[in-house]
Amino acid sequence: MGGRRSLPEFPQLVADLKALLERFVDALSCVDQCFIGGEMLDQLPVASHVGQTRVAGIDIQNPRIRWVAEALVALALAPRGFMTSDLAEQVHRLGGAAASSYTARRAAYDLKKFRAKHLVRRIDGTRRYEPLASGLKTLAAVITLRDQVIKPLLAAAEQTVPSRGPQHPTALDRRYAALRTEMHGLFHELGIAA
Repeated sequence: MGGRRSLPEFPQLVADLKALLERFVDALSCVDQCFIGGEMLDQLPVASHVGQTRVAGIDIQNPRIRWVAEALVALALAPRGFMTSDLAEQVHRLGGAAASSYTARRAAYDLKKFRAKHLVRRIDGTRRYEPLASGLKTLAAVITLRDQVIKPLLAAAEQTVPSRGPQHPTALDRRYAALRTEMHGLFHELGIAA
């Protein structure tokens, strides 16, 4: 779109802008309505194939893979897709100094893993890639689950110092504390870790 400002180019420029807007709205819809089925969540870490090539699975707990997933969501709006160098650059932004050794070659390998899971596709006749709509929903769901659900739950579970409780407990607070104490005793008698 850069540099085309003559009147004969105007219809093509409007069409390109319309396509860009539609792509943005589609990507926004995918991220807003993200969803991941139980089967996909279980299949992500399992090895897959791209053609005849066997590639490793996607371990979302690996920081590098997490940065790649976040970068793919960010690059979903690229009007003509993105190249491996674009992905490497985005991973550098997300990972900072920890991702300084991430290269376009590593990005190509990681893209192959995401392609094997049908989350990303190569644009025919080019060296560019784009996330599939279902892949964008899956990536957004995995990122959201990890950052907004699993991490806070684990942080709360690791809390070893019991809270002091409310400054001015109500009758409901006292009943809740008594219930917790009773459940802890019951779990102890049953041999269940509480």
